[in-house]
Amino acid sequence: MDNRHQSLYGVLLILLSGILLASHDGLSKYLTQLYPVFLVVWARYLAQVVLMLGMFAPRMGRRVFHTLRPWPQLLRGLSLVSVSIMFISGLRYIPLAEATAVIFLTPLMVTVASALLGERVSHSQWLAVGVGLLGVMIIVRPGGALFTPAVLLPFGAAISFTVYQLLTRRLSGTDHPVTSNFLSSLVGFLVMSVLVTFNWRTPSVHDAVLMASLGLMAMSGHLVLTQAFRYASAASLAPFTYGQIVFAGIVGFIAFGHIPDAEAIAGMTVIIASGLCMAYVQSRQASRSA
Repeated sequence: MDNRHQSLYGVLLILLSGILLASHDGLSKYLTQLYPVFLVVWARYLAQVVLMLGMFAPRMGRRVFHTLRPWPQLLRGLSLVSVSIMFISGLRYIPLAEATAVIFLTPLMVTVASALLGERVSHSQWLAVGVGLLGVMIIVRPGGALFTPAVLLPFGAAISFTVYQLLTRRLSGTDHPVTSNFLSSLVGFLVMSVLVTFNWRTPSVHDAVLMASLGLMAMSGHLVLTQAFRYASAASLAPFTYGQIVFAGIVGFIAFGHIPDAEAIAGMTVIIASGLCMAYVQSRQASRSA
């Protein structure tokens, strides 16, 4: 496969990942209208643990559990379950596309966190961070329908996702990616197994199947995302990762009849533009240091 076809394949995979993850979020929003959030999140992690064991344990054996850094792995898992709880809770009150746009502040927050940890951040990157925050303010503008405390839920999810990504970066040099993803799922399952006992409601067989499919969608979405970066660079794929916001808008319209207003679309556009600017600056810096 030549470079041109490899890049195209990577783009198709990244778009497929966006569709899977947006569908996961849409189904989560639907289920949380019928069942407690903790039950929905617990079912997602249960299904993901079972699926990953079935797929990887026969080939990897005990290595799927083996980590050289158990405490960072525990914190990474807790960060991810925090993302799940806050983001899915937020979907009960906030339209899918708008909530997805807010959590896409994560790349900008990673830049801020990197600066706090001593990494050099350029003026262009700080500008992109400021523009991204402006995009959120446009979406949740004072006086708008989303100007409620509920918007803090996807914003908090973005902060937790930032911690998750920073830990993923640290662990990538020591632990196998399958191990990291499995352990995060396992931590999420164990934590939610405790919390769900206080929020249990027995689902119907139909809804139980839908809950189990959340684990399949989440696992498939992240695996496809990982595969995409084997065929194309992060810089070339960055514009297409934001397709998930578009797919979330489509899912929100089909499933819930929601159409973002002009201000929300403008805010999403600003967030996407800031993220693309950040990706461009980082790619230029990488090429200079190479």
